[in-house]
Amino acid sequence: MTPRLSVVVPFYNVGEYIGDCLDSIRRQTWTDFEAILVDDGSLDDSAVVAKEFCTRDSRFRIVQQDNAGLGPARNTGAEYAAGEYLTFVDSDDLVTRHGFERLVRTLDRTGSDFAGGNARRFNNSYGVRPSYLHGLCFTRDRLATHVSETPELVLDRMVWNKVYRRSFWTEFGYQFPAIRYEDYPVTLKAHLDAVTVDTLATPVYYWRERESGDSITQQKFQLGNLRDRVTSADLVMDLVEDSLPSVRRGVHAHFTQIDLAALLTAFGTAPAEEEQQLVELARQLLDRLDETVLADTPRLERVRHAALRAGDVDVLRELALPGAVPQKYFQLSDEDLTLATTVRAVTWVDGSLSVKGTAEIRHLQQRSSSLRIALVIAGKHYPLPVRRYDAEDLQGDVSRVGFEVVLDRELLAQCTAGPAHFDVRMKSGRVRRRDRLRGQRAGSPGWPPGAWIDDRSWIQPGPGDDGCFAVRRLADPCRLTAVEQTPDALVLHGRSSFDEPRLFVTRPVAGGEEEVPLRVDGRDFVAWVAIPPIIEETNPDDPFSQRTTRAFRLRGPNGREQVLLWTAGERPVSHAEQGRVVTLTRSTGGYVNLHESPIRMTATAVVAAGNMLVVRGPDWGEAEFSWRRYLAGSDEHVDAACRRTVSDDGWAAAVEVDALRDGSDWILFATAPDGSSHAVQCEPFLSSRLPLMMDELAVRPHAGTLHVSDARPAVGGCPASRAPRRRVR
Repeated sequence: MTPRLSVVVPFYNVGEYIGDCLDSIRRQTWTDFEAILVDDGSLDDSAVVAKEFCTRDSRFRIVQQDNAGLGPARNTGAEYAAGEYLTFVDSDDLVTRHGFERLVRTLDRTGSDFAGGNARRFNNSYGVRPSYLHGLCFTRDRLATHVSETPELVLDRMVWNKVYRRSFWTEFGYQFPAIRYEDYPVTLKAHLDAVTVDTLATPVYYWRERESGDSITQQKFQLGNLRDRVTSADLVMDLVEDSLPSVRRGVHAHFTQIDLAALLTAFGTAPAEEEQQLVELARQLLDRLDETVLADTPRLERVRHAALRAGDVDVLRELALPGAVPQKYFQLSDEDLTLATTVRAVTWVDGSLSVKGTAEIRHLQQRSSSLRIALVIAGKHYPLPVRRYDAEDLQGDVSRVGFEVVLDRELLAQCTAGPAHFDVRMKSGRVRRRDRLRGQRAGSPGWPPGAWIDDRSWIQPGPGDDGCFAVRRLADPCRLTAVEQTPDALVLHGRSSFDEPRLFVTRPVAGGEEEVPLRVDGRDFVAWVAIPPIIEETNPDDPFSQRTTRAFRLRGPNGREQVLLWTAGERPVSHAEQGRVVTLTRSTGGYVNLHESPIRMTATAVVAAGNMLVVRGPDWGEAEFSWRRYLAGSDEHVDAACRRTVSDDGWAAAVEVDALRDGSDWILFATAPDGSSHAVQCEPFLSSRLPLMMDELAVRPHAGTLHVSDARPAVGGCPASRAPRRRVR
């Protein structure tokens, strides 16, 4: 019988990754598929791994050809595909367990030509995090839409997070070109050709970011890579030449912001003998871009464009190198002088909430300025005393940009369930700027701790409207108050804010819910969560971490419902057996989460004592610990070994801080006796107590892993000192 879905997986020299990729396909909840594995002339053991899957599972079959590149290999796979629907998976990536099912069922319901879903980036060092461009395109579910009515879909460059109707694919005869960056010409043409498409906000695809930076999309500064990038851009701009103005302009603006910027940045690393070729290549792209789009770019970018047209390599190189931009290239206007704020630490001190951060006006020398901060509750401003101190500013200098505000119980009691935000006003010379407090950094700002201010009021800091930092007061919330552990169950003690509560455990990613048995005494309750069924199910929602997350909701007889808040202390509760671990802990918003995953060494405490940095966690088996940094452009790494000790409290890994003082980003790894290694996980309650500052170093969480790096803050992922400064009198 013909399968409904054909999955095309081209591969070339990915022996380290292809097994995990194919396993994520094998585990799909949508089982009616064929997987066509196209061996594009691999020289390693990739084909051996692929053939083993074909032997074990009849849904997998292999096709072999001489090396021709990813695009032609995809074309080969599509020729062999027989399904009603067609999808593509890159052989170093992963598909979420419900990904195919959600996309296929959506198409069955809507009749659209194709459906796409959100994506995540991942690797071992930095964990899982959102994919920037997909976050722009797949912000919410949209059924039967089109690029003409959803203009942000012009940014949808990749082919692999989608399922296409095969009849649609065949009708328009899509073929991938034999270049790198082969996705965009096909993906955008499909958007233009489609009658309607569906977009899902749920992540369906995990896009690997290799530690070495050697995947196609990470080879940004190689001339051959850049040449294919421009060829791809030419093909795409041909497609939109006669399209709607909004589509054409969106594509040109995207190429200006991303691809042209990559070419201009390449002048900072290009060998002298390749500079002229790079000039010609960058001009080729620049000459095709809409002049009205180029005119809207920042002033410094227009200087670079002029230098490119003039062929002035010296200027292009100077502007591409790290360091301050010479004043001669940059004339500041008032519109460049915007307010920049960050939130660096959120803590509770003697019942009051302390918020520390920075505030400064971009490009100004931070000499004398005034700073006013107010908490805005339901439209009413409550001025706060501001303590200012010296801290690292955007330029990497130490200046008076740090601040602390403390919110006492009386003020916090005025808050409501709606977010109360912070209004920040700054004056430096004649320049006045105002904005909401935003810019939460890793650690406690991302995992802000909540607390009781009286018997009924819980204060929970966190994200508010438009991503700004805010505070909420939850009055008599449904809450977890204590946790007990038996050999085969977690016993949850809590209190409901309404009568006759029923407790349900849900899987936010997979959907569905189960009722948990309760013993109710008035509004107090006790619930038993059996551990064996959770471990035995082992169908992870996250294909990389192999973790499944569950949440808890209390529901009343009149339909009233609340998510269960964590108020049960500052330590998680874990149970490990059969190589799996079940952990009850808090979410970023302070609610109760239950995680089930393979055993991974997890850090629950970090302390600095003299020149020693010590990390602690529960002892779930033998492992050696080391802090690891990856060498630029390589999978090779340098390890700073830790001294491991074990006690009744768990393991401790100690290292001399001096071993980490080289300006690099170090990640804590655990290596098992079989030689396999993984980044140590950072437990949520530990994240809420970080960063830990050690002179010029800082320990921070990053996407669930533990890092040591320079204490100076990165600014938007770019060097802080790129922009000039001016003194305002």
